[in-house]
Amino acid sequence: MDLSVKYTFLEVDDHEAALAFYRDALGFEVRQDVAMEGARWLTVGPASQPELGIVLQTAGVARPAEDAQALRELLAKGSLSGLVLETDDVDATFERIQATGAEVLQEPMDQPYGTRDCAFRDPSGNQVRINQRAKG
Repeated sequence: MDLSVKYTFLEVDDHEAALAFYRDALGFEVRQDVAMEGARWLTVGPASQPELGIVLQTAGVARPAEDAQALRELLAKGSLSGLVLETDDVDATFERIQATGAEVLQEPMDQPYGTRDCAFRDPSGNQVRINQRAKG
């Protein structure tokens, strides 16, 4: 069996702010931008991975009201999952993203598990970590 990731979803509470972060700060392409009743299907992704779509969905969409509220509260705290990205030069990538005004969670550092990484928070609170590819 050969499986691959096609879409992954992130909850966002402001699509325009999310678009500015993912498109302008991270350099992702906009793949789809579809307005629906009470929601928006905004898909972005790296140019190097045209098969992958990161869907920035309206926080709590298509969920019971109580669940949607709980998700929005967790999102506001920065307690939901995020993304881990990879680059050849984490320090240069950090400098470029930081220059856009993105919220820094962690400056580049060597981790005890063998990678060098940094972290940002998107405008909705999702964590975006960036790892440096291992040389070799």
